[in-house]
Amino acid sequence: MAFLPSFEFDDKILAQGAEISRKLDQLRVEKFPTEGQKTLRRFSMAEVAHYLGISPNNLKRLHLEKKGPEPFVVTGGRRFYSAEQMTELRDYLDKHGRSDSKKYVPYRKPGEKLQVIAVVNFKGGSGKTTTTAHLAQHLALTGHRVLTVDLDPQASLSALHGFQPELDKNPSLYDAIRYENPAPVEDVIRETNFPLLDIIPANLELQEYEYETPLAMQSPSQEGKRFFTRVARALDSVSERYDVVVVDCPPQLGYLTLSALSAATSVLITVHPQMLDLMSMSQFLLMLGNIMKSIKNAGAKVQLDWLRYLITRYEPTDIPQAQMVGFMQSMLAEEILKNPMLKSTAISDAGLTKQTLYEVERSNFNRDTYDRAIDS
Repeated sequence: MAFLPSFEFDDKILAQGAEISRKLDQLRVEKFPTEGQKTLRRFSMAEVAHYLGISPNNLKRLHLEKKGPEPFVVTGGRRFYSAEQMTELRDYLDKHGRSDSKKYVPYRKPGEKLQVIAVVNFKGGSGKTTTTAHLAQHLALTGHRVLTVDLDPQASLSALHGFQPELDKNPSLYDAIRYENPAPVEDVIRETNFPLLDIIPANLELQEYEYETPLAMQSPSQEGKRFFTRVARALDSVSERYDVVVVDCPPQLGYLTLSALSAATSVLITVHPQMLDLMSMSQFLLMLGNIMKSIKNAGAKVQLDWLRYLITRYEPTDIPQAQMVGFMQSMLAEEILKNPMLKSTAISDAGLTKQTLYEVERSNFNRDTYDRAIDS
């Protein structure tokens, strides 16, 4: 019998990890030539009208009357606006629009609290990060000032926004919530390619919080025992800059997730309609409920404005999935969002270039496939 040569495991995986990172960076620079920085496509007049909440005819009238920014004209006479121009149009409509009852700039009013939406699931592959990215970008496109926070050390949300943590050396929320010499949260916020959307990227250093918190809880200081306040305090220091914060929680019930949930005003739980996923979610809810009771007794805030479940990667023609959705609706009818996120090749194809549906060109896809995905 021939024996395979042995090798040093640590050297092997370090070499392979470095090679994968190098290739990923090469792909990023090829896709986004401007020093590897993501840019954003222009939006059609139909898309702009949709995001502004006006009719295409009204938008066309604004253009003909030379009101607002001048759109880009391409072959065939089609007109497109950049995301920055969309914001200019929104500001113009808010000042000069004919409707007194409609606000085109939906910033929160004085006295209204910052909305913090935590997107969670215990099981990987539920579409949690995809949901977070599309939710944050949609809110920004509809005129809200948004901060999205990547709390998952795997940094998939960061990658979707053009950050490659092992190469870019960006800070993470860990820098602002660590127990020794925390940095101002303003120092860890980065702009994205969406004008109204900022991000706090992630990196593996976030995992340090999971190791440091048990040690801090044993110290005479109360800081460790009140670990659940640290994310809320960090976000509170920049609350005037944003209307909504969307947090991508790690797929585990650790101190990061519990801290995010204690800061949340609302929780969105993603679930794939399969029996094993539902069983996993049941365990997640029971465990989470018991832990939240414990930290509530220690002074944590556990009151929410809403809790919703989003069915993800749903295939309507899959009979077992449809049955599972019906089963879930029989138990959680009021909390399950009516529109599921469909499983779509448009989403997976966009993900190949680390993009979302809002970034890719509709013309690159089957139009019906793209429209179904964007509507869901």
